[in-house]
Amino acid sequence: MNNYPIRVNKYIAQQGWASRREADTLIEKGLVLVNGKKAQVGQKVSQNDAVELIKNPKEKVYLAYYKGRGIITHSPDLSKGEVDIMTQLRRTRKDVDLSDVHPVGRLDKDSEGLMILSNDGRITGPLLDPDAEHEKEYEVTVDKKVTGILINNIRKGVNIEGYLTKPAQAEKSKKNPNKLTIILTEGKKHQIRRMCAACGYQVQSLKRVRIANILLGTLKPNQYRKITGSELKAFLQELDIAA
Repeated sequence: MNNYPIRVNKYIAQQGWASRREADTLIEKGLVLVNGKKAQVGQKVSQNDAVELIKNPKEKVYLAYYKGRGIITHSPDLSKGEVDIMTQLRRTRKDVDLSDVHPVGRLDKDSEGLMILSNDGRITGPLLDPDAEHEKEYEVTVDKKVTGILINNIRKGVNIEGYLTKPAQAEKSKKNPNKLTIILTEGKKHQIRRMCAACGYQVQSLKRVRIANILLGTLKPNQYRKITGSELKAFLQELDIAA
């Protein structure tokens, strides 16, 4: 239960209208009213105050995107000719307004696969929260035959430089002896590569194929599709966010 008065941006975030940061932007643009008057950044409201948005200035966009190998998620080194996701997309795709859409989370330069892109700042914290245990599924190819020992180590947790990873799901491929599927509920930096290295394996390729209920499916590098309907509803429900 809230202890009123609370800041108006917190009230807006709790209603699921926008993140706190987005709420402050709406307030600065004069798009939030408190008791019929334009709100001020930092203003507090009580239970009896009427808070409303003048209009919804943008449609919330959720995209499932295939990041190819060699593409940087954020902050490319331009001196090395690196290209990030949004630069690559804006060069090649014009069918969706990408002016305020951003990647949620990261995927290593040498890895490929599913990224979530969105302009909904509400999803970032819940999706990346290490305690929320949202599943992320990867297809991994290593430099030699996958053994039961490797699978069991991943399932019970691997010590990587003093940190014991959480137990993860792991299965050997039935078609390729050097391939396995790993499902993580955490996301330490280079975690799968470091787990495999600690067990004597080197990762040759790594592709993320699922985040929560969102599947990579038939997407190819630099392609995306909109997340809508029941798929979007289930995704937001998992993050405990109002649609």
